[in-house]
Amino acid sequence: MALKRQNKVTVAFSMASMTDVIFLLLIFFMITATIVMPNTIKLSLPESKREASQRPSARVIIDEELNYFVAYGNEKERPSPLEEITPFLEACRQKNPDGFVALYADGEIPYKEIVRILDLAARNQVKMVIATHPVD
Repeated sequence: MALKRQNKVTVAFSMASMTDVIFLLLIFFMITATIVMPNTIKLSLPESKREASQRPSARVIIDEELNYFVAYGNEKERPSPLEEITPFLEACRQKNPDGFVALYADGEIPYKEIVRILDLAARNQVKMVIATHPVD
């Protein structure tokens, strides 16, 4: 039996073209990542074309000077410091567990003030909606 000798052929290829492709992919992903990241969410103030079908059971109002006012039902709005809004929201939930509180905020106030009130409502398990300006 004769042994056959196999010839091994080694193929060498240039890695230069592979590194060029990888480099181009890296540049592509770096550019697209910088385009996608900034300003991903653009907000505009909400507007509505019609009124809500239900009336809110209570109201929290923040004016442009960051004064807080509260009212339940048809009561007249009364000034309230920020510390008294939490007990007010708890009382609203006890009076009407299925009701919701409307937040009326001036368009010029900082958004963090709105979030502060929404956070107080969420902590007290009160449903709160932001009142919008009707569109003509």
